[in-house]
Amino acid sequence: MKKFMMMAACAAGMAAAPVLADEANEVKLQLQWVTQSQFAGYYVAQDKGFYEEEGLDVTILPGGPDIAPPQVLAGGGADAMLNWMPSALAAREKGLPVVNIAQPFKTSGLMLTCWKDSGITSVQDFKGRTIGVWFFGNEYPFLSWMSKEGISTDGGEDGVTVLKQGFNVDPLLQREADCISTMTYNEYGQVLDAGVNPEELITFKYEDQGVATLEDGIWVLEENLKDPAFEDKMVRFVRASMKGWKYAEANPEEAGAIIIENDETGAQSEAAQVRMMQEVAKLTAGSNGALLEADFQRTVDTLLAGGSDPVISKQPESAWTSVITDKALN
Repeated sequence: MKKFMMMAACAAGMAAAPVLADEANEVKLQLQWVTQSQFAGYYVAQDKGFYEEEGLDVTILPGGPDIAPPQVLAGGGADAMLNWMPSALAAREKGLPVVNIAQPFKTSGLMLTCWKDSGITSVQDFKGRTIGVWFFGNEYPFLSWMSKEGISTDGGEDGVTVLKQGFNVDPLLQREADCISTMTYNEYGQVLDAGVNPEELITFKYEDQGVATLEDGIWVLEENLKDPAFEDKMVRFVRASMKGWKYAEANPEEAGAIIIENDETGAQSEAAQVRMMQEVAKLTAGSNGALLEADFQRTVDTLLAGGSDPVISKQPESAWTSVITDKALN
């Protein structure tokens, strides 16, 4: 905890320094995960010249299993990060002063995918089961959900046994878990690609359960926003990024191809990225990038409803701003 606080203080101190002339148009964006259509808007904005039109030199930094975006931001390795709101708000409460400046994702794609033959038909049937959950900040929505349902996460007949899930679907396919965490646009498709028939599965979308929290927002350090040059840079960045998102929504095939061109691993197929983009478009649809207070509060209320161990312990103050999107959209 002390180390984390020191990182936050260091980041704040770095942010307070004036922006140098050659940095005024440079933006480093830290992604949450590897290059994929989950981040298509930014790659499209770069490929179609939308950032260049705004005079920006943008570097997109892929994430991975060993990369924590809040730590990268705290250490000065990025100007902005993409993060799920539960993770970002938890980091803020622990001392890292992050602020949401834009929210391209309007709805959540998170869900649990379960074997139908396990006998699970409702949330209460999770008791006594093993459920795969992502960690590194992604566990917070699940923990809040179980707390709301009064289901322990310590195992036993009346609780769930939480399996620390890697970023794959193996625990379900190998029957190590009755349910696993999946995204509508990614892991669910991987399960189907493995030869599983949709009729063999039952899914529980967080949106349908009333416990959905916002995902993939754009976050920066609070101190940086006090610098007019940084604020101007973020206005231009958000404007170009949202242009990229709307283009990607309308052109999923082209967006998928752009992702493949930027994927240095060569491990992904274009067809899979097009399919992912088609699903991601359902989540970004209806968003112009501006975070609505009602959506923010819905997430906060879910996180506060964590029983004796909530994700956050109090209403966040100054955790988001409309200043950037107000200027970018006008």
